[in-house]
Formats: sequence, C-alpha cells, structure tokens
Amino acid sequence: MNLTVPEPSLVILIGPSGAGKSTFAARHFLPSEVVSSDFCRTLVSDDQNNMAATPAAFRVLHSIAGERLQSRRLTVIDATSVDPDSRKPLVALARKHGSVPVAIVFDVPEDICVERNRARAARHLSGRVVHRQWDEMHLSMRNLHEEGFHQVHVLDSVAVVDSVAVVRQPV
Repeated sequence: MNLTVPEPSLVILIGPSGAGKSTFAARHFLPSEVVSSDFCRTLVSDDQNNMAATPAAFRVLHSIAGERLQSRRLTVIDATSVDPDSRKPLVALARKHGSVPVAIVFDVPEDICVERNRARAARHLSGRVVHRQWDEMHLSMRNLHEEGFHQVHVLDSVAVVDSVAVVRQPV
C-alpha cells in the first residue's frame, strides 16, 4: 500500500505507546526529519522517562518543528498525539509556516501495544496508561479532518503498518 505524503509537510504520527510509530518513522524518514518527544525529553532532562520534563520537551519539539517548517523541510512528529489538545498547536504550527498537516494514525490492537510496552527494556508504561491512550485516540480520530488535517491515513493493523510504502509528492 502506498501512502502519499506532500513534501514539505508536517506529518504527525498518532497512536498509543507501543503502536509502532518510532519504528515506522525510522523505516520511512531520515533521522533529521523526525522530531521525537522521547528524544526531546532526553535533551532537557537526560531521561526519556522523566514525565516531569514533558512541558519543556514539547517546547523544544515545537521549536525544532517550527525551524524545519520555516526552512520548508518535511517534518515528522513522533509522539502519541492521541488527543486533540496535543495536536492543535502542531496543526497551527504547520499553518503558520504555510505547510500542510498530515495525520498517520496507528490503529493497531490495544493488546499488541500493551505487550510491546511490556517487552521494552528502557521504558515500561502500565497497561492502564496504554488503554487510556488507545481510548483517547479512538474518541477523537473521526474528527481529524475537522481539526485541520489535510490528509488522514489510518493504518488499521500491524500488517498494514508493515506493508506501507511512503511516497513523497512534491508540493
């Protein structure tokens, strides 16, 4: 399956922890194109698991994304982004820089996300946290176009996530 992404654009990966967003980003985009909330949390606190550093990490994430968009660079946000409040400033940032926001939703089964989190060496989120993220994503994903996304791609299984080929379309 081909997934077409305008270039440049702001691609926002949406899904609970363990859905495969970071693996997908590493497979389909250059490391310089991906702005990860975990990495930004590490930048500001030396610990990607330090949730107290999240506000500062997202200030850094928005700053980096803004600089890339101002330079007309494809930018990929690797964060859960499961609720409209977390996506709203990103959509606004894309619009501010004349870029289109694109959503890629990782709608994989919740039990797979929970199991993948359990298997992580560096970070363990409880099943309860993953369940909340999964629920929040499902409550809001039908309104993504109304939030201002130019394109919405829903990857509804692990097989689909694994089979996608990202095709860049110059704007």
